[in-house]
Amino acid sequence: MRDGSRHATTASFTTGLVAALILTFGTEVGAPAFAASTPEKEAAALFKSGDYPAVVTLFQGLPPEATPSTALLRVALQSYVKLGRGEDALKIYSRIKGESQADDISLLRPLALSLITSRVRDPKEHVRIAAYTVLAELGLPETSSVLEDGLLDSSVLVRARAAEAIGRAGLAAKSGALKRTLADEAPSVRIAAMNALGDARVADIKPRLIEIGRTEEGAEAIFAYAALYKLGKTDTLIDITNAATLPDAEVRMAALGVLGRLKRPASLAVLSQAVYDPNPSVRAFAAGALGEFGSPGGVAPLTHALGDDIAMVRGVAAGSLGRLGIKENRPLLQALTTDPSIQVRASAAESLLRLGDSSVLLLAADLARNPDPSIRSAAAQALSATSDKQALSVLQALLQDQQPLPRLMAAKALGKVSGPVIPILLKGLQDSDEAVRIAAAGSLLRQTTRAAQSTRHP
Repeated sequence: MRDGSRHATTASFTTGLVAALILTFGTEVGAPAFAASTPEKEAAALFKSGDYPAVVTLFQGLPPEATPSTALLRVALQSYVKLGRGEDALKIYSRIKGESQADDISLLRPLALSLITSRVRDPKEHVRIAAYTVLAELGLPETSSVLEDGLLDSSVLVRARAAEAIGRAGLAAKSGALKRTLADEAPSVRIAAMNALGDARVADIKPRLIEIGRTEEGAEAIFAYAALYKLGKTDTLIDITNAATLPDAEVRMAALGVLGRLKRPASLAVLSQAVYDPNPSVRAFAAGALGEFGSPGGVAPLTHALGDDIAMVRGVAAGSLGRLGIKENRPLLQALTTDPSIQVRASAAESLLRLGDSSVLLLAADLARNPDPSIRSAAAQALSATSDKQALSVLQALLQDQQPLPRLMAAKALGKVSGPVIPILLKGLQDSDEAVRIAAAGSLLRQTTRAAQSTRHP
């Protein structure tokens, strides 16, 4: 009995010693049973289990005087992103980054995407259109569920952009919802679906396309023929070519646009002739189609279009010359930098910048100070064709313009250029206009994707 009492006393002393050590030095010296749970560990466990609302509740419940660790801030940010609360996540990102820290691409990419997808159900139609327009430009496979939801939107433009985005994301072949969109009440939505399904070579829509070509009149039939051509029914090229000379101007424009995208050598003569069309809108369409066609054979008809009486035609022709990528065309474009139309000058500046001629930077900077906001917007578009430091500084200034349209175009342009633009775009995410914020998020997504790719493949 005496030995048992001594063992009990020793055990009690040992336990007391361990407890004292834990109180003095923390849990590290104790067994795991003594380890205290920390907010970081609790938040990480909740995040791992998918309980994102609980992570947010834990984060919001911290005492006001508490200073959350970077680890806890990261988990909270990621939880806000998972819940589609990009605006809240953005506030946390600024706390993680601090004053001198480098931007964290792994956090910025999902954050930017969340800022876009969180607006797809906004009550304001123009905001939803802006969100789906950016998604259509990006073409991200991971947004498939959001894109298919867009096919059910009340807005015709949203449904059309969603159909386009599904095609860009490479999801058309597996999207039953997109096939059902061929019966949409709006022709523009049906056309967007036909384009996406035709590009994806979805063969089982052939009967529907044949029916559209046989029963519909106007532009819709032209796009049905184009989809059939992509599916191997090459004789429809004759129908498209013939439509380029029909009396209906809209049908002619649709046919010219399709011929430009199909890029069949035999179509160059039809496109070249169309720059002489009596309708200025058709002539402009022909000039644009020649740029998309991309053949050096388009230089002669485009040169003719540069002398058109209508500024719209001259501007489109100038843009197409730049897209051909032929540096010998620079004298033609330089002559347009003094065109009576300021919009034509902006188009010429963009093409010259695309061809590597930085001498027009002063012109672009001057256009960016024009009193007309549409001209300042055109200047932003022109500057998207170069990554010159001077261009970046002008775009940065345009992102602070008093009018939303120049800010919107500057935000879009910053997604196309290279250089230190991420800090500039982060400011754009706080713009007062929702469409500008969405555009800035889209550009930020482009830039972070590019940065991640350059890291993987230096």
